Amino acid sequence: MGNKRTGNGQAQSVPAATDPAAVRNVVLVGPSGSGKTTLVERLLATTSTISRRGSVTEGSTVCDHETAAVEQQRSVGMAVAPLWHRETKINLVDTPGYADFIGELRAGLRAADAALFVVAATEEVDSATRTIWQECDRVGMPRAVVISRMDQPRADATAAIESCVAAFGSGVVPLYLPRYHGGSPTELFGLLTGSSYDYSQGSTPIVRASAEPPDESARAGRDRLLEGIIAGSEDETLLERYLGGENIEEATLIGDLEAAVARGGLQPVIPVSAETGIGMTELLDGIVRAFPSPLEHVLPEFTDPHGGNPRRLECDPSGPLAAEVVHTSVDAYVGRVSVLRVFSGTLSPDRPAHVSGHGLAERGHPDHDSAERIGHIHSPLGAGLREVPYCVAGDLCALTKLASAETGDTVSDPKDPLLLQPWDMPDPLLPMAVTGHGDDDALARNLNRLLAADPTLRLDRSTETHQMVLWCMGEAHAEVILQRLRENGVDVDTEPVRVAFRQTFRGPAKGHGRYVKQSGGHGQYAVCDIEVEPLERGAGFEFADRIVGGAVPKQFIASVEKGVRAQLERGIEPECPIVDLRVTLVDGKTHSVDSSDAAFQAAGALALKSAAERAGLLTLEPVDEVEVHIPDDHLGAVLGDLSSRRGRVIGTEPEDTGWTVVRAHVPSTELTRYAINVRSLSSGSASFSRSFAGYEPLPR
Repeated sequence: MGNKRTGNGQAQSVPAATDPAAVRNVVLVGPSGSGKTTLVERLLATTSTISRRGSVTEGSTVCDHETAAVEQQRSVGMAVAPLWHRETKINLVDTPGYADFIGELRAGLRAADAALFVVAATEEVDSATRTIWQECDRVGMPRAVVISRMDQPRADATAAIESCVAAFGSGVVPLYLPRYHGGSPTELFGLLTGSSYDYSQGSTPIVRASAEPPDESARAGRDRLLEGIIAGSEDETLLERYLGGENIEEATLIGDLEAAVARGGLQPVIPVSAETGIGMTELLDGIVRAFPSPLEHVLPEFTDPHGGNPRRLECDPSGPLAAEVVHTSVDAYVGRVSVLRVFSGTLSPDRPAHVSGHGLAERGHPDHDSAERIGHIHSPLGAGLREVPYCVAGDLCALTKLASAETGDTVSDPKDPLLLQPWDMPDPLLPMAVTGHGDDDALARNLNRLLAADPTLRLDRSTETHQMVLWCMGEAHAEVILQRLRENGVDVDTEPVRVAFRQTFRGPAKGHGRYVKQSGGHGQYAVCDIEVEPLERGAGFEFADRIVGGAVPKQFIASVEKGVRAQLERGIEPECPIVDLRVTLVDGKTHSVDSSDAAFQAAGALALKSAAERAGLLTLEPVDEVEVHIPDDHLGAVLGDLSSRRGRVIGTEPEDTGWTVVRAHVPSTELTRYAINVRSLSSGSASFSRSFAGYEPLPR
């Protein structure tokens, strides 16, 4: 993203929104291939924001500007595309539809005040889209549905609407119905306006007023729509007027439509075709008239940077500054670019700012607070940056050169620093070991940049396997991360992820350690005898002494323990520590001159090795507790797969209707690619989490 990549002829400087009431922040949600990016492109062209529509297949769209997106012909990151319609600024937030990029979708949901679900007329609603709908429902986000790709040969808008009603609920009601001529959609009938919008002559509709719906299905659809609007209205007389057969004014219905959508009781459906332009004006009008402004968005809770003094803010341009970094990228020309949602106050150029980031330390994002200075403020248009004089509460903008800002950070006034807790992010569950072929500094530097931009990434530097492991959301996510590293000049490769094993004693044993060295002058002398017994799993290490008569002086007892502990960490076999033991020092010998701390450490290590030879070692493998959320239709396949992975099911229980939660203990070595496998088994609908459960004997 940068100034040099403006493309499509857009201007370098654009006006800024002055009033939150004239802003709409809309996130586009839907499966990959539903046409979200193409829809955004058509809307930009319809409003003359760009002079020419780009193409996903040609890699020339505003939103899919990253190399990986162009090559894969699908979105891999969140992108903002603002446009103006009827003196209202609409910030369209395009998000990936592929499950691996759920973090980008969550960022889009955080930045927006309403969600536009895009469902192709050639497909039914998939389970992943249902899950996102339920997530929006839980947080009360207003929603609408766009039926896209009506121009396709297999398109059936009526069936798609029915699929949406079945998947999303009875609140889904068409606002327009398509009409066909010669087998192709050429017209929309407005159930609320009673007008016909004829696109047979081009992308600008010919509007014809019509008092009555043309057929029975349209009349039934209008009744459902009016009943939904009236149910969400605060005007108690509307129902009486409707039941009395009175013709309610369109202006009244439109006002109550916005109220019903804002409260979440009604989700209007608009059929469109981005290729032919059908429905574009109606969609833009629907966003302006039916979707709430940022003034109606209940803001998240803010605290001070230490988590104290919780407070609620209003979407007020004159209030205290509070903004959040919802997306971060690195541009070849201008460096780090941070996209912000301003919740309160007004962001102005050339002013100091406080940047706070807390709550993601376990993912490799240490807590941080820093002082920054805001330079130029931009309105992002895909990869382009267009300068604006300010950014008011409720609007989105982009800042460059915020050196410490990471995705999820809060930007506020240094005199009144604030912190907004980061949004919920799913755990990355696909490990990928990376190596930099000698240039570890360049690899580490670029990995830190990626971690700052992507909260769904986690980096582990294993001291046991000596690997650098990136945890990703899935295979597609991992491929994009590798491509970004290589584009930045890092010679990076992957290797199999190694799992750290442990060992313990098969049974009790005695060990004898004798360390004697004479090389002229002061020598080394230490002898010790120990008894070793294995403990239960997870008990750790215990050390005791039963020395009598001063066979080993007190100052050297600690030396024996230190030597034993060091040998346990090293293991008898390389990179395989020994765990869950009780070691008891029972006897030993010393020399008045040659005994030393170092000598007894060495003797303790030798005694442990001696005992291990006698008892034999049992190799332990790490085991995770896995929790899989799975539709009942795929339950059998998942249970069978867990069994093939040596998993032990410890419980199943019903979740929501048609869903089951499966809990199982599974060896970590069997879970390396489970994020990919469980998605394949469930047609992309299942999710899972894992946590360390302990160590169990490795089968012979």
